[in-house]
Amino acid sequence: MTDILIKENFNLKESQCTLISDSPKAIEAAKESIRRNRFELELYIRTNPKFLYTLTPIVAPKKPLVAKMMAEAATKAEVGPMAAVAGAIADLAVTDMKQTGCKVAVVENGGEIMADSDQPVDVAVAAGEEALSRRFGFRLNESPIAIATSSGRFSHALSFGDAEAAIVFTENATLADATATAVGNVIKGENTKTAIQAGIKRGLSIKEIQGVMIIYKGQVGTGGKIPQIIKIT
Repeated sequence: MTDILIKENFNLKESQCTLISDSPKAIEAAKESIRRNRFELELYIRTNPKFLYTLTPIVAPKKPLVAKMMAEAATKAEVGPMAAVAGAIADLAVTDMKQTGCKVAVVENGGEIMADSDQPVDVAVAAGEEALSRRFGFRLNESPIAIATSSGRFSHALSFGDAEAAIVFTENATLADATATAVGNVIKGENTKTAIQAGIKRGLSIKEIQGVMIIYKGQVGTGGKIPQIIKIT
């Protein structure tokens, strides 16, 4: 038997989140987590502005935790730490939600998703105005699981590639977020098959990454372990 779930939107500056849980207390914990970790990150960046602008890995600070997580994930993915910001905020919010004793904790932050749930969670793939956008999604039957998407076509986030969507699956959203950026950066050029294969290879070169899906020029490629694909109606 599945529990009745609460779904609430929560926006704070650049963080545009959807929070899902079986517990009102967990929803409030997620909001407080997002506020706190954004505040701590903003304070850190004021005295360490390079953290905000660099496009390459940077030495991880001991604190705040959110910056430490971002820098460590960025080092693994070989990108700048801000490539992991949405995922890190989502990870920390889910951790705080679970500490309330809830059974379902899902945070979507700007398209990056972290889920720790005792029941399946369905998510849609968004790729702007592309033909496949919101036509299919994934049923997340195993937890914890994170999904991050990078796009060179519709996202506000920086990408040096041209993919409609580079989607990465792993167990934490911080690393998924950074890796999706790294994958998206290599998907470009006229040879669609070669570009897709390069992206899959790049993603799976990071040992914690479970699976990669790429949508490029209307073609789809996958590698590794991908959650159950579902049709969105």
